Amino acid sequence: MNAIIFNEDTKVFHIRTEHTSYQMMIGKHDVLLHLYYGAAVGDSEVTWRIVTFDRGFAANPYDAGDDRTFSLDVLPQEYTGYGNADYRVNGLEAVHADGSDALYLKYESHRILPGKYKLEGLPAMYGTDEEAQTLEITLRDHVSGLRAHLLYGVFPKLDVITRAVRVENNGETPIKLKKAMSAQLDFPHRPLDIIHFYGRHAQERLTERIPLPHAIHSVESKRGASSHQHNPFVILCDHAADETHGDCYGVSFVYSGNFKCETEVDQVGQPRMAIGIHPYHFSWRLEPGKVFETPEVILSFSEEGLGGLSRRLHDAIRSNLIRSRYVDSPRPVLVNNWEATYFGFDEEKLYGIAKTAREIGLDLFVLDDGWFGKRDSDTTGLGDWVVNEDKIQGGLPALAERIRGLGMKFGLWVEPEMVSEDSDLYRTHPDWCLRIPGRPMNRGRFQLNLDVSRKEVRDHVMGQIFQVIDACGVEYIKWDCNRSVGNVYSAELPPERQGEIYHRYMLGVYDMMEQLVSRYPNLLFENCSGGGGRFDAGMLYYSPQIWCSDNTDAIDRLKIQYGTSFGYPISTMGAHVSVCPNHQTGRTVPFDTRAVVASAGTFGFELDLQKLSEEEKKQASAWIRTYRKIEPLVQKGDYYRLSPAAEGSRHVVWQFVSKDRSETLIAGVLLENISNPRVHLIFPKGLDEEAKYQDEGTGAVYTGAALMHAGIPLVAPMGDYQPIWHHMKKCECD
Repeated sequence: MNAIIFNEDTKVFHIRTEHTSYQMMIGKHDVLLHLYYGAAVGDSEVTWRIVTFDRGFAANPYDAGDDRTFSLDVLPQEYTGYGNADYRVNGLEAVHADGSDALYLKYESHRILPGKYKLEGLPAMYGTDEEAQTLEITLRDHVSGLRAHLLYGVFPKLDVITRAVRVENNGETPIKLKKAMSAQLDFPHRPLDIIHFYGRHAQERLTERIPLPHAIHSVESKRGASSHQHNPFVILCDHAADETHGDCYGVSFVYSGNFKCETEVDQVGQPRMAIGIHPYHFSWRLEPGKVFETPEVILSFSEEGLGGLSRRLHDAIRSNLIRSRYVDSPRPVLVNNWEATYFGFDEEKLYGIAKTAREIGLDLFVLDDGWFGKRDSDTTGLGDWVVNEDKIQGGLPALAERIRGLGMKFGLWVEPEMVSEDSDLYRTHPDWCLRIPGRPMNRGRFQLNLDVSRKEVRDHVMGQIFQVIDACGVEYIKWDCNRSVGNVYSAELPPERQGEIYHRYMLGVYDMMEQLVSRYPNLLFENCSGGGGRFDAGMLYYSPQIWCSDNTDAIDRLKIQYGTSFGYPISTMGAHVSVCPNHQTGRTVPFDTRAVVASAGTFGFELDLQKLSEEEKKQASAWIRTYRKIEPLVQKGDYYRLSPAAEGSRHVVWQFVSKDRSETLIAGVLLENISNPRVHLIFPKGLDEEAKYQDEGTGAVYTGAALMHAGIPLVAPMGDYQPIWHHMKKCECD
């Protein structure tokens, strides 16, 4: 397939993937008009979708002459600047040397290139010449000389198009960028809903769906991180779209800092979406001849509903965004000591947990917060990445060696971006944290943000951490970030460039993570930010998994993992079996149910294994063996949401299907048992209609057609929070 076609006669660009078409056209006066994005339209060029009228108060650019039907304020466009009589949400704003801020972006040139474009210092999808093509369209503001190079990365087999913008100052004086969005997308003549994922710490990525209003609607974070409160992934879809039917557009921002996704339904009913770095506290001094690159956006479309969209995004992220060798290979099943000990441990306590872990079949012991500096609470020690030998007698390398002697791998928790005021690092370098001169600082979890935009700060912190990793033979790192970015001012930059700090901070974080994964390519790296505070596509470029939430309660996790699944693969969700009563909610849930929920993720344990009963140890061992059997389904299979995790739901059920449709797992939780209940049917999806499937638990045999069309009843033991589990494989059964 020729993925990118330009028709010299009609001036139409047609981007084609296996199931989608994306079209734009160089229109009158060299304005780049957006025509269409959606299901494949063959060879047709849908130029007839551009309809113009003489509309009141829709101003006309000077070069339109007497043509009052040509107004940028109503035309669907590919990328717009401020100040050209298009009063809608825009993509680019800049202040010129004379104080003016108008931009009129016109087509200048384009290039079609093999492979996928790259962004300097930023996470992005990657692709070989066989997997991807790049379209670069250059727009120019002819007065200032500013150029906006629109970058399109096309992955035909994945049905994915990526977007980014390279802003270039070709003038003779500096320009101050005030806003540089990564993508703008117009939807001519169609009403849409928006689905976004909101929340708070320990309640992340809850779902909300609303019709796009006749107003400017914003999903955003100004916290210096993508945040627990709003996720940088949204879905725009038809009002009637559901899991299996309807047009759905996925928009995933490959960035972990401040972001804004704004939508507007204009005066004639056309939605427009723009997404990128949040303009709040953002400015960038762009010197003559210099370039600013925006982070990337991943776009995907499916006419097969929300489920079809999710599966396309899952495949794309697994195959061409995550770089870890663990993306497809088995991962060690771990135990983390945090909820077992918190800060109160010594080497014998830790060794005891590891010893029990090995006895029940676990692979990896992870030592969480408290192993370094003077760290007996969350008020001290951050920034001093040296082993606390008062707490760990004999030193951490010796303990790590003892644990490895059990046949276990050894992992470690770190928080490299932070510093405590009660630390040797802060006492030596108080200017190394973000701090506004003359103002009292705000604290989060008794800690401050290091100014990791500065190379000497990054080098010092990572140098200490690398020494510990090397000395202890660490094979897993959990990287945490337990406060929002605050006190935003850098001692290194002049006053007129303080608007660059939020972005420079994020670039610094990415540089530190790149150092880590480049130095230790075989390391299993798990991201975390108080759980899910930076669960985004940007972080997945560096780590194959992210701790999904600090909330380990299995019932709360149903909603959290459900919302996360819309935009992110199941194998990226850090999920553990924790103790009951749960430490966050006090709820008690059956062991098997906790394991079922954790198995829809990376699977591990977050409790004191030494306190398990003998029966619970047997259950834990059995679930470790079970997870290893189904792990290929979780990592590589297609995922279906069979019922929602919504308020009032009596059950939550999901399904994995292997790519060859030879195996499936239907799992979930029956939340509430009532007397004399109705019988609920679940209808599996994605199976081979002609094949027969045998349930490994019951021995029952079904045809794929019967399962999908007749369904199976939900039957569970007495009591609330009961597990649902049907693992089936193709068979030659009679």
